[in-house]
Amino acid sequence: MTLFALTLLLAAAFIHATWNLLLKRAQGGPVFQWLFAVLSVVLYLPAVLVWTWYRPVAVGAEVVAVIAGSSLLHTLYYTVLQRGYRAGDLSVVYPLARGTGPFLAVIGAMLILGERPAAGVLVGGMFIVLGVFLLSGGAVWSRARGPSRAAVLYGLATGAVIASYTLWDKNAVTGMAIAPLLLDWGTNCGRSILLARVAMRRRRELRTAWRDHRREALGVALLNPLAYILVLTALQITPVSHIAPAREVSILIGSLMGIRLLGERGARVRLPAAASMTLGLVLIVTNGSAP
Repeated sequence: MTLFALTLLLAAAFIHATWNLLLKRAQGGPVFQWLFAVLSVVLYLPAVLVWTWYRPVAVGAEVVAVIAGSSLLHTLYYTVLQRGYRAGDLSVVYPLARGTGPFLAVIGAMLILGERPAAGVLVGGMFIVLGVFLLSGGAVWSRARGPSRAAVLYGLATGAVIASYTLWDKNAVTGMAIAPLLLDWGTNCGRSILLARVAMRRRRELRTAWRDHRREALGVALLNPLAYILVLTALQITPVSHIAPAREVSILIGSLMGIRLLGERGARVRLPAAASMTLGLVLIVTNGSAP
């Protein structure tokens, strides 16, 4: 992995953890997701116009289909993630989602994209599984202190969706050469359309979300695309088996934010679990792919 790609991923990790904190605070559902998707479209429209002015883009049916597929996957991602945040703590759902996602993405990259990770990747995967075991309760938590089953299941489901959209978007930015800015903006347009009917049926909830959580909505709308555009840019020049794990430095950041800023409990178990997952991710990154 190049220094440029690693720098992009580290910056994306901090930004990603920050917007997840804002999302957790808002406790929003589909209406809030529609709100920050529309805000993202508006906020990034000037950048899209400038980009297309200097680099005209031919948008055909295949490109539209790929962006539509990405919109569906990302809509599913935010839906499952938000339900997880309502069911449990940020410091449980976030590490589970961000820890299992890259491991599944590496497996998918091997099976679908033909990537060949080195043996160290498998060792790293074992540390990830250990971290998942600790975060999901395992033998070290009593039933009273452990996270809810729903929070664990939502976290794991979110990880599966992360792996899916990572592989899909990797093909979009490399195989089809769609610019990261345009892919993300088009995806947000698609999510705005998919969720518009829900938002219009819940106008009262929409007004409440804007009144009570406009700062969180604007923060997520600004930071969420920025973080993913950085990741997509790194994906253009680096294999999925490097990128998917490396971006998950945000696991520890998210856990610390949940414990320090939201007052969530369980640091004695959650931080070692997140550390185990991070160690596994580091092993995956440093071992790279076999030639």
